[in-house]
Amino acid sequence: MPQEIYNFGAGPAVLPKPVLAQVQEELPDWHGSGMSVMEMSHRGREYMGIIAQAEADLRTLLAIPENYRVLFLQGGASQQFAMVPMNLLAGGRAAYVETGIWSRKASSEARRFGEIDVIASNATAADHAVPRQESWQLRPEHRYCHIADNETIDGIEFDFIPELGEVPLVSDASSNILSKPLDVSRFGLIYAGAQKNIGPAGLTLVIVREDLLGKAGPQVPTMLNYAVHAENASMYNTPPTFAIYVAGLVFRWLLQQGGLPAMAEINARKATALYAAIDGSEGFYRNDVATANRSRMNVPFFLRDSRLDGEFLQEAGQRGLLQLKGHRLLSGMRASIYNAMPEAGVRALVDFLHDFAHRHG
Repeated sequence: MPQEIYNFGAGPAVLPKPVLAQVQEELPDWHGSGMSVMEMSHRGREYMGIIAQAEADLRTLLAIPENYRVLFLQGGASQQFAMVPMNLLAGGRAAYVETGIWSRKASSEARRFGEIDVIASNATAADHAVPRQESWQLRPEHRYCHIADNETIDGIEFDFIPELGEVPLVSDASSNILSKPLDVSRFGLIYAGAQKNIGPAGLTLVIVREDLLGKAGPQVPTMLNYAVHAENASMYNTPPTFAIYVAGLVFRWLLQQGGLPAMAEINARKATALYAAIDGSEGFYRNDVATANRSRMNVPFFLRDSRLDGEFLQEAGQRGLLQLKGHRLLSGMRASIYNAMPEAGVRALVDFLHDFAHRHG
């Protein structure tokens, strides 16, 4: 039998096998229409049904309240670093919490558009944790407060939802959205690049409370105005049709698995097993993140002897364990264990970690 392959890439990332099989089957002819989804008019009856079903299933998964709009956009989460202040800052001040590389990129981009206060940061902390909210310097005049709920590179995840009173909470949830139940009503806006837990690269999801729409100034380009996309049901221009179609299949797959409560249990088991292997290696491997804030989706780890990194990656590849090399800014290793990573993949990685440490420790 061919060797099983497990893709631990951080994004574009692994997709559920049943979804890939359905895409393969439907690709040349979607449901007898004579057209591939990639060939359809985005305003045609067939595709309008696809995008409507995708939104309905997403709303079911996250129990999205009626006063929130779902936008299917493009440009990745990095474009949201600009769109958020362009739409919400309105000449005022905003608060940012920095917990890693992506949240620092977001605050840096936002400074192009107005006054930004970094109200908490772990940049100088040795424990790589989320700053406790009691240390935040939030002010009532802040137009919003931005967080990165899960830092894909640093492997740091919030273990709480901040309570901000009247200040809207904005979250970059790119790498942990749909991994567990989420109370959307506690956020003003949530955005996520699709290429981790949603679908292929090219789609960006935005969930925004209706009262935050229409605040962009006249200088904001039309294509960067949330209100325009909301008014046009994400159809102001041609949306990323194929990526939305695949995302819709992922949403349906998640519902078939039992929804987000079931996924949360599976993801907890996977993360617990992997961190246990790292912590139990007697220092051969290490993870530097504070225990309370260890990501369930992105697990960075380092070998005690970095000279073994190349050999580790080579042997891992020979066992079908792919894309374990850490981000270029941190080096080391990183295993991304998103929803579509089966528990068997994590068990295979854990077995390899034990074996490699036994032979080289």
